[in-house]
Amino acid sequence: TDNAIKQINHLLSSKDKGSFFRIAIKGGGCSGFQYVFKSENVINESKDHVFNFKDLQILIDKNSMTFINESELDYKDELIGSSFSISNPNAKNSCGCGTSFSV
Repeated sequence: TDNAIKQINHLLSSKDKGSFFRIAIKGGGCSGFQYVFKSENVINESKDHVFNFKDLQILIDKNSMTFINESELDYKDELIGSSFSISNPNAKNSCGCGTSFSV
């Protein structure tokens, strides 16, 4: 979403941050898998899908892509806190805070 793009650009504009934004999936969390968001400096040509959004490059490795294909990334700034959130059509269940899911 535009909110997510704006926040990612803000995060990456900080001095010591990477040039790219990575979305990954790892085992764990209360529902089985959890989302990971981090900055990166290197694209792994053999493992990464690269998505371009308004001069922003988002990286998703091929393994993670199977879990979050067709998902939408948003950034929500609410009274209870600010965070990235993923609307994932592949998730069968997710935890209450939305940071982990099962398939």
